[in-house]
Amino acid sequence: MRCTRVEDIQAGLERAARQRIPVAARSGGHSYAGYSWPDGGLVLDLAELSDVRIDGRTAVIGGGARMYDVYEALGAAGQALPAGTCRSVGIGGLALGGGIGVTARKYGLTCDHLVEARIVTPDGVLRTASEEPDLLWALKGGGGGNFGVVTEFTFRTDPAPGLTVFGLDYPEGTADVVDAWQEWIADAPDELWTSLRVDSGPKSVPSVRGAYVGPAKDLHRLLDRMPPAEREVEEMTYLQAMRHYAGPAETGEPYVASSRMLHAPVPGSKVAALMDGQPPFMIQLDSFGGAVGRIAADATAFPHRDATASVQIFVHLGDLTESRARALLAGVRDGLGAGTTGYVNYIDPEMPDWPTAYYGRNLARLREVANRYDPDRVLAFPQGL
Repeated sequence: MRCTRVEDIQAGLERAARQRIPVAARSGGHSYAGYSWPDGGLVLDLAELSDVRIDGRTAVIGGGARMYDVYEALGAAGQALPAGTCRSVGIGGLALGGGIGVTARKYGLTCDHLVEARIVTPDGVLRTASEEPDLLWALKGGGGGNFGVVTEFTFRTDPAPGLTVFGLDYPEGTADVVDAWQEWIADAPDELWTSLRVDSGPKSVPSVRGAYVGPAKDLHRLLDRMPPAEREVEEMTYLQAMRHYAGPAETGEPYVASSRMLHAPVPGSKVAALMDGQPPFMIQLDSFGGAVGRIAADATAFPHRDATASVQIFVHLGDLTESRARALLAGVRDGLGAGTTGYVNYIDPEMPDWPTAYYGRNLARLREVANRYDPDRVLAFPQGL
Protein backbone atom coordinates (compact mmCIF):
# COMPACT_ATOMS: atom_id res chain seq x y z
CA MET A 1 0.00 0.00 0.00
CA ARG A 2 1.62 3.24 -1.16
CA CYS A 3 1.19 5.92 1.50
CA THR A 4 1.19 9.54 0.40
CA ARG A 5 -0.37 11.06 3.51
CA VAL A 6 -0.96 10.29 7.16
CA GLU A 7 -4.50 9.15 6.49
CA ASP A 8 -3.20 6.32 4.28
CA ILE A 9 -1.13 4.99 7.17
CA GLN A 10 -4.07 5.25 9.54
CA ALA A 11 -6.29 3.35 7.09
CA GLY A 12 -3.64 0.65 6.64
CA LEU A 13 -3.20 0.09 10.36
CA GLU A 14 -6.99 -0.01 10.85
CA ARG A 15 -7.29 -2.63 8.12
CA ALA A 16 -4.48 -4.74 9.59
CA ALA A 17 -6.06 -4.60 13.06
CA ARG A 18 -9.52 -5.45 11.75
CA GLN A 19 -8.41 -8.33 9.52
CA ARG A 20 -5.70 -9.54 11.93
CA ILE A 21 -3.05 -9.62 9.20
CA PRO A 22 0.65 -8.83 9.57
CA VAL A 23 1.61 -5.25 8.78
CA ALA A 24 4.97 -3.49 8.42
CA ALA A 25 6.15 -0.06 7.36
CA ARG A 26 8.76 0.00 4.60
CA SER A 27 11.23 2.88 4.46
CA GLY A 28 14.46 1.64 2.87
CA GLY A 29 13.54 -2.05 2.98
CA HIS A 30 16.91 -3.06 4.43
CA SER A 31 15.72 -5.49 7.10
CA TYR A 32 18.29 -8.30 6.97
CA ALA A 33 15.58 -10.74 8.02
CA GLY A 34 13.01 -9.40 5.54
CA TYR A 35 10.66 -8.14 8.24
CA SER A 36 9.66 -5.14 6.12
CA TRP A 37 7.95 -7.61 3.73
CA PRO A 38 5.66 -9.75 5.94
CA ASP A 39 4.38 -12.95 4.31
CA GLY A 40 0.70 -12.61 3.51
CA GLY A 41 0.64 -9.20 5.14
CA LEU A 42 0.27 -5.52 4.36
CA VAL A 43 3.28 -3.36 3.52
CA LEU A 44 2.91 0.37 4.18
CA ASP A 45 5.30 1.84 1.60
CA LEU A 46 6.53 5.24 2.83
CA ALA A 47 8.58 6.12 -0.27
CA GLU A 48 6.35 9.09 -1.09
CA LEU A 49 6.86 10.58 2.38
CA SER A 50 10.45 11.55 1.64
CA ASP A 51 10.69 15.34 1.84
CA VAL A 52 13.84 16.72 3.47
CA ARG A 53 13.72 20.30 4.77
CA ILE A 54 16.69 22.04 6.36
CA ASP A 55 16.04 25.12 8.48
CA GLY A 56 19.18 26.42 10.13
CA ARG A 57 20.39 23.63 12.41
CA THR A 58 17.20 21.59 12.14
CA ALA A 59 16.38 18.89 9.59
CA VAL A 60 12.80 17.71 9.12
CA ILE A 61 12.85 14.41 7.24
CA GLY A 62 9.97 12.32 5.95
CA GLY A 63 9.77 8.75 7.22
CA GLY A 64 10.39 7.33 3.74
CA ALA A 65 13.52 9.32 2.89
CA ARG A 66 16.69 7.43 2.00
CA MET A 67 20.18 8.36 3.06
CA TYR A 68 21.54 9.52 -0.28
CA ASP A 69 18.83 12.15 -0.62
CA VAL A 70 19.18 13.13 3.03
CA TYR A 71 22.89 13.77 2.61
CA GLU A 72 22.39 15.74 -0.61
CA ALA A 73 19.97 18.08 1.16
CA LEU A 74 22.19 18.41 4.22
CA GLY A 75 25.30 19.05 2.15
CA ALA A 76 23.58 21.72 0.08
CA ALA A 77 22.67 23.52 3.32
CA GLY A 78 26.14 23.15 4.85
CA GLN A 79 24.84 20.93 7.64
CA ALA A 80 25.67 17.42 8.87
CA LEU A 81 23.88 14.57 10.60
CA PRO A 82 25.72 11.46 11.84
CA ALA A 83 24.05 8.59 10.04
CA GLY A 84 24.63 5.49 7.92
CA THR A 85 26.45 5.27 4.62
CA CYS A 86 24.49 2.93 2.33
CA ARG A 87 22.66 5.15 -0.14
CA SER A 88 19.34 3.30 -0.10
CA VAL A 89 18.98 2.78 3.66
CA GLY A 90 15.87 4.52 4.97
CA ILE A 91 16.12 7.15 7.66
CA GLY A 92 13.30 5.39 9.52
CA GLY A 93 14.95 2.06 10.22
CA LEU A 94 18.35 3.66 10.69
CA ALA A 95 17.35 6.20 13.34
CA LEU A 96 14.91 3.94 15.19
CA GLY A 97 17.62 1.33 15.76
CA GLY A 98 20.29 3.82 16.81
CA GLY A 99 22.16 4.84 13.68
CA ILE A 100 25.89 4.07 13.37
CA GLY A 101 27.88 6.27 10.99
CA VAL A 102 31.30 7.54 10.03
CA THR A 103 31.08 10.63 12.24
CA ALA A 104 29.46 8.92 15.24
CA ARG A 105 32.51 9.15 17.50
CA LYS A 106 32.54 12.92 17.01
CA TYR A 107 28.82 13.67 16.97
CA GLY A 108 27.03 10.61 18.38
CA LEU A 109 24.43 8.27 16.89
CA THR A 110 21.62 9.35 14.61
CA CYS A 111 19.10 8.80 17.41
CA ASP A 112 21.08 11.13 19.69
CA HIS A 113 20.10 14.00 17.38
CA LEU A 114 16.40 13.11 17.28
CA VAL A 115 14.36 15.87 18.92
CA GLU A 116 10.89 15.18 17.54
CA ALA A 117 8.89 12.55 15.68
CA ARG A 118 5.38 12.38 14.31
CA ILE A 119 4.13 8.82 14.64
CA VAL A 120 0.91 6.96 13.92
CA THR A 121 0.41 4.36 16.65
CA PRO A 122 -1.58 1.16 16.05
CA ASP A 123 -4.76 2.76 17.42
CA GLY A 124 -4.65 5.15 14.44
CA VAL A 125 -3.71 8.22 16.48
CA LEU A 126 -1.13 10.64 15.05
CA ARG A 127 1.08 11.53 18.00
CA THR A 128 3.85 14.05 18.66
CA ALA A 129 6.53 12.02 20.40
CA SER A 130 8.06 14.89 22.36
CA GLU A 131 4.77 15.24 24.21
CA GLU A 132 5.05 11.63 25.40
CA PRO A 133 8.56 11.20 26.89
CA ASP A 134 8.54 7.40 27.14
CA LEU A 135 7.60 7.13 23.48
CA LEU A 136 10.34 9.51 22.35
CA TRP A 137 12.84 7.61 24.52
CA ALA A 138 11.80 4.31 22.92
CA LEU A 139 12.18 5.71 19.40
CA LYS A 140 15.84 6.47 20.14
CA GLY A 141 17.18 2.97 19.54
CA GLY A 142 14.19 0.75 20.33
CA GLY A 143 14.06 -0.70 16.83
CA GLY A 144 11.80 -0.17 13.85
CA GLY A 145 8.26 -1.55 13.73
CA ASN A 146 7.73 -1.77 17.48
CA PHE A 147 5.72 1.33 18.39
CA GLY A 148 4.04 2.69 15.28
CA VAL A 149 4.79 4.24 11.90
CA VAL A 150 6.91 7.39 11.99
CA THR A 151 5.79 9.83 9.31
CA GLU A 152 8.33 12.56 10.05
CA PHE A 153 11.55 12.98 12.02
CA THR A 154 13.10 16.20 13.30
CA PHE A 155 16.84 16.15 13.97
CA ARG A 156 19.33 18.60 15.39
CA THR A 157 22.17 19.07 12.91
CA ASP A 158 25.72 20.41 13.12
CA PRO A 159 27.72 22.60 10.73
CA ALA A 160 29.22 20.30 8.10
CA PRO A 161 32.92 19.66 8.81
CA GLY A 162 35.68 18.88 6.38
CA LEU A 163 36.71 15.22 6.45
CA THR A 164 39.83 13.31 5.52
CA VAL A 165 39.01 9.85 4.17
CA PHE A 166 41.66 7.15 4.34
CA GLY A 167 42.44 3.53 3.60
CA LEU A 168 45.13 1.10 4.75
CA ASP A 169 45.57 -2.09 2.70
CA TYR A 170 47.47 -5.12 3.94
CA PRO A 171 48.37 -8.19 1.85
CA GLU A 172 48.19 -10.47 4.92
CA GLY A 173 48.68 -10.48 8.70
CA THR A 174 45.11 -10.60 9.98
CA ALA A 175 46.03 -11.50 13.56
CA ASP A 176 48.57 -8.69 13.96
CA VAL A 177 46.38 -6.06 12.24
CA VAL A 178 43.31 -6.95 14.33
CA ASP A 179 45.31 -6.68 17.55
CA ALA A 180 46.92 -3.41 16.48
CA TRP A 181 43.60 -1.92 15.35
CA GLN A 182 41.90 -2.64 18.67
CA GLU A 183 44.78 -1.13 20.61
CA TRP A 184 44.75 1.88 18.25
CA ILE A 185 41.05 2.71 18.68
CA ALA A 186 41.16 2.36 22.47
CA ASP A 187 42.53 5.89 22.91
CA ALA A 188 41.73 7.43 19.53
CA PRO A 189 40.49 11.03 19.49
CA ASP A 190 36.79 11.63 18.88
CA GLU A 191 37.59 12.97 15.42
CA LEU A 192 38.75 9.54 14.22
CA TRP A 193 36.28 6.88 13.08
CA THR A 194 37.67 3.73 11.58
CA SER A 195 36.50 0.41 10.24
CA LEU A 196 38.44 -2.85 10.02
CA ARG A 197 37.41 -5.35 7.36
CA VAL A 198 38.66 -8.93 7.13
CA ASP A 199 37.94 -11.03 4.05
CA SER A 200 38.11 -14.79 4.37
CA GLY A 201 40.03 -17.08 2.03
CA PRO A 202 42.90 -19.54 2.09
CA LYS A 203 44.64 -16.77 4.06
CA SER A 204 42.39 -13.98 5.26
CA VAL A 205 43.12 -10.40 4.21
CA PRO A 206 42.64 -7.32 6.45
CA SER A 207 42.07 -3.71 5.41
CA VAL A 208 41.23 -0.52 7.29
CA ARG A 209 39.04 2.37 6.19
CA GLY A 210 37.98 5.49 8.02
CA ALA A 211 37.33 9.19 8.23
CA TYR A 212 38.90 11.94 10.27
CA VAL A 213 37.18 15.21 11.14
CA GLY A 214 40.09 17.48 10.32
CA PRO A 215 43.00 17.91 7.88
CA ALA A 216 45.24 15.20 6.47
CA LYS A 217 48.34 16.54 8.21
CA ASP A 218 46.84 15.69 11.59
CA LEU A 219 45.55 12.31 10.46
CA HIS A 220 48.93 11.07 9.20
CA ARG A 221 50.34 11.16 12.73
CA LEU A 222 47.54 8.87 13.86
CA LEU A 223 47.95 6.48 10.93
CA ASP A 224 51.64 6.12 11.76
CA ARG A 225 50.59 4.19 14.88
CA MET A 226 49.24 1.33 12.75
CA PRO A 227 51.45 -1.32 11.09
CA PRO A 228 52.90 -0.10 7.77
CA ALA A 229 50.48 -0.49 4.87
CA GLU A 230 49.62 0.84 1.44
CA ARG A 231 48.06 4.15 2.45
CA GLU A 232 45.50 6.34 0.66
CA VAL A 233 44.45 9.68 2.14
CA GLU A 234 42.17 12.32 0.61
CA GLU A 235 40.64 15.49 2.03
CA MET A 236 36.97 15.96 1.15
CA THR A 237 34.03 18.15 1.94
CA TYR A 238 31.37 16.55 4.11
CA LEU A 239 29.10 15.96 1.11
CA GLN A 240 31.93 14.52 -0.97
CA ALA A 241 32.75 12.09 1.84
CA MET A 242 29.13 10.97 2.17
CA ARG A 243 28.94 10.41 -1.59
CA HIS A 244 32.19 8.47 -1.37
CA TYR A 245 30.86 6.13 1.29
CA ALA A 246 27.50 5.77 -0.44
CA GLY A 247 29.29 4.08 -3.33
CA PRO A 248 27.47 2.76 -6.41
CA ALA A 249 23.92 1.46 -6.39
CA GLU A 250 23.56 -1.95 -4.74
CA THR A 251 23.57 -5.05 -6.93
CA GLY A 252 21.06 -6.99 -4.87
CA GLU A 253 23.35 -10.02 -4.46
CA PRO A 254 21.74 -12.26 -1.80
CA TYR A 255 23.48 -12.70 1.55
CA VAL A 256 22.85 -13.51 5.20
CA ALA A 257 24.16 -11.31 7.99
CA SER A 258 24.49 -10.95 11.74
CA SER A 259 26.32 -8.88 14.33
CA ARG A 260 28.04 -8.69 17.66
CA MET A 261 28.97 -5.75 19.87
CA LEU A 262 32.49 -5.88 21.32
CA HIS A 263 32.98 -4.81 24.92
CA ALA A 264 36.52 -6.18 25.25
CA PRO A 265 39.30 -6.97 22.77
CA VAL A 266 38.97 -10.12 20.67
CA PRO A 267 42.34 -11.80 20.06
CA GLY A 268 43.50 -11.32 16.50
CA SER A 269 44.52 -14.98 16.40
CA LYS A 270 40.89 -15.96 17.05
CA VAL A 271 39.65 -13.79 14.18
CA ALA A 272 42.28 -15.24 11.85
CA ALA A 273 41.34 -18.79 12.85
CA LEU A 274 37.67 -18.09 12.06
CA MET A 275 38.49 -16.55 8.66
CA ASP A 276 41.39 -18.58 7.26
CA GLY A 277 40.54 -21.43 4.91
CA GLN A 278 36.85 -20.49 4.63
CA PRO A 279 34.56 -19.80 1.67
CA PRO A 280 34.30 -16.11 0.71
CA PHE A 281 32.70 -13.93 3.37
CA MET A 282 33.68 -10.89 5.40
CA ILE A 283 33.45 -9.26 8.79
CA GLN A 284 33.61 -5.54 9.50
CA LEU A 285 34.41 -3.92 12.83
CA ASP A 286 33.34 -0.28 13.30
CA SER A 287 34.91 1.71 16.12
CA PHE A 288 32.73 3.02 18.95
CA GLY A 289 33.62 5.24 21.89
CA GLY A 290 33.89 9.01 21.78
CA ALA A 291 30.54 10.82 21.84
CA VAL A 292 28.64 7.52 21.59
CA GLY A 293 30.03 6.33 24.90
CA ARG A 294 29.44 9.53 26.84
CA ILE A 295 25.67 9.01 26.99
CA ALA A 296 24.24 6.80 29.73
CA ALA A 297 23.00 3.38 28.60
CA ASP A 298 19.48 4.13 29.82
CA ALA A 299 19.28 7.73 28.57
CA THR A 300 18.06 6.40 25.21
CA ALA A 301 16.80 2.96 24.23
CA PHE A 302 20.14 2.16 22.55
CA PRO A 303 21.94 0.08 25.20
CA HIS A 304 25.45 -0.49 23.81
CA ARG A 305 27.09 2.71 25.01
CA ASP A 306 30.12 0.98 26.49
CA ALA A 307 30.90 -1.04 23.34
CA THR A 308 34.35 -0.63 21.84
CA ALA A 309 33.19 -1.68 18.37
CA SER A 310 30.36 -3.27 16.46
CA VAL A 311 30.91 -6.31 14.28
CA GLN A 312 28.99 -6.99 11.07
CA ILE A 313 29.24 -10.43 9.50
CA PHE A 314 28.20 -10.93 5.87
CA VAL A 315 28.07 -14.28 4.07
CA HIS A 316 27.12 -13.96 0.41
CA LEU A 317 25.27 -17.00 -0.81
CA GLY A 318 27.12 -17.42 -4.10
CA ASP A 319 27.57 -21.18 -4.49
CA LEU A 320 26.55 -21.83 -0.87
CA THR A 321 23.16 -23.13 0.14
CA GLU A 322 21.34 -20.89 2.60
CA SER A 323 21.65 -23.51 5.34
CA ARG A 324 25.42 -23.75 4.79
CA ALA A 325 25.73 -19.97 4.74
CA ARG A 326 23.75 -19.62 7.97
CA ALA A 327 25.85 -22.31 9.64
CA LEU A 328 29.00 -20.42 8.65
CA LEU A 329 27.45 -17.15 9.86
CA ALA A 330 26.53 -18.62 13.25
CA GLY A 331 29.97 -20.14 13.66
CA VAL A 332 31.66 -16.78 13.22
CA ARG A 333 29.05 -14.82 15.22
CA ASP A 334 29.29 -17.10 18.24
CA GLY A 335 32.95 -17.98 17.73
CA LEU A 336 34.05 -14.39 18.33
CA GLY A 337 33.47 -14.92 22.04
CA ALA A 338 31.95 -11.45 22.30
CA GLY A 339 29.08 -12.31 24.62
CA THR A 340 25.46 -12.17 23.57
CA THR A 341 24.97 -8.59 22.39
CA GLY A 342 24.02 -7.58 18.85
CA TYR A 343 22.74 -4.57 16.92
CA VAL A 344 19.03 -4.52 16.11
CA ASN A 345 19.66 -2.76 12.79
CA TYR A 346 21.65 -5.83 11.71
CA ILE A 347 18.73 -8.00 12.73
CA ASP A 348 19.36 -11.76 12.60
CA PRO A 349 16.40 -14.22 12.70
CA GLU A 350 18.66 -16.77 14.40
CA MET A 351 20.26 -14.47 16.97
CA PRO A 352 20.42 -16.35 20.32
CA ASP A 353 18.38 -14.61 23.04
CA TRP A 354 17.67 -11.76 20.66
CA PRO A 355 15.67 -9.56 23.11
CA THR A 356 18.62 -9.30 25.50
CA ALA A 357 21.14 -9.14 22.65
CA TYR A 358 19.48 -6.12 21.06
CA TYR A 359 18.14 -4.22 24.06
CA GLY A 360 20.08 -5.30 27.17
CA ARG A 361 18.88 -3.69 30.38
CA ASN A 362 16.50 -1.43 28.46
CA LEU A 363 14.36 -4.43 27.47
CA ALA A 364 11.80 -4.26 30.29
CA ARG A 365 11.07 -0.56 29.79
CA LEU A 366 10.82 -1.01 26.02
CA ARG A 367 8.34 -3.85 26.39
CA GLU A 368 6.23 -1.72 28.72
CA VAL A 369 6.15 1.10 26.14
CA ALA A 370 5.33 -1.32 23.31
CA ASN A 371 2.51 -2.90 25.32
CA ARG A 372 1.10 0.52 26.16
CA TYR A 373 0.89 1.68 22.53
CA ASP A 374 0.18 -1.69 20.90
CA PRO A 375 -1.72 -3.83 23.45
CA ASP A 376 -3.36 -5.88 20.69
CA ARG A 377 0.01 -6.57 19.00
CA VAL A 378 -1.05 -5.20 15.64
CA LEU A 379 2.63 -4.68 14.81
CA ALA A 380 3.75 -8.15 15.94
CA PHE A 381 6.59 -9.78 13.99
CA PRO A 382 9.03 -12.59 14.88
CA GLN A 383 11.54 -10.32 16.64
CA GLY A 384 9.15 -7.58 17.69
CA LEU A 385 8.69 -6.36 21.23
